[in-house]
Amino acid sequence: MAITQQPSTKHDILQHLLKTGQATAQELADAFEVSPQAIRRHLKDLETEGLIVHQSVPAAMGRPQHVYELSQEGRVSVAALLAPRFPSRYGEFAVDFLDTLTETLGYEQASTVLRKHWERKAMEYQVRLGKGNLRDRVAKLVELRKAEGYMAEWYPLEENDAQFILVEHNCAISHVASSFPSVCGHELEMFAAALQDCKVERTHWIINGEHRCGYLIKEQ
Repeated sequence: MAITQQPSTKHDILQHLLKTGQATAQELADAFEVSPQAIRRHLKDLETEGLIVHQSVPAAMGRPQHVYELSQEGRVSVAALLAPRFPSRYGEFAVDFLDTLTETLGYEQASTVLRKHWERKAMEYQVRLGKGNLRDRVAKLVELRKAEGYMAEWYPLEENDAQFILVEHNCAISHVASSFPSVCGHELEMFAAALQDCKVERTHWIINGEHRCGYLIKEQ
């Protein structure tokens, strides 16, 4: 079930779960400064809609508590909310197109086409990021990714601005990545090419079951 684009506490809950991975009702109540009872009503509705699931975990004292996380449908719905210009049907079309491309040209040729696409994207990013200091370029890259539907953030690891972490809490091309995980490798290469004179390493990967993709960016 898709969620609407009007802002609401339910949307806030979904985006919070996208970012944190899991949360209890009390943690969500604290985050949004509302009562646990109100949060539980929202959680019940979201679970009925199939957008979240819960599991019971042992508590230090008392009854086990429910820990909530996005369902796969919920993750897709939040991604669509963050990138309304790219409806989920476009993702399905892209997968179908790549399947046809692979059947027609063969896997190696289809991979070459994908690689060329990401190389062109890297050049576009490189031009738009410019030649400023690394902090400014990473900040610009995050803004570009946000505009493309990624819930992206960044933060420095060192005071001397030599290392940064880029985090993306959702994947705007999840339909494609799940069927053609090689695009994630091209994406990593794209970041490295766009951020000249830098080394980019993957630290987290949604495809591996983690709730975010993460990259370590450091000057060479």
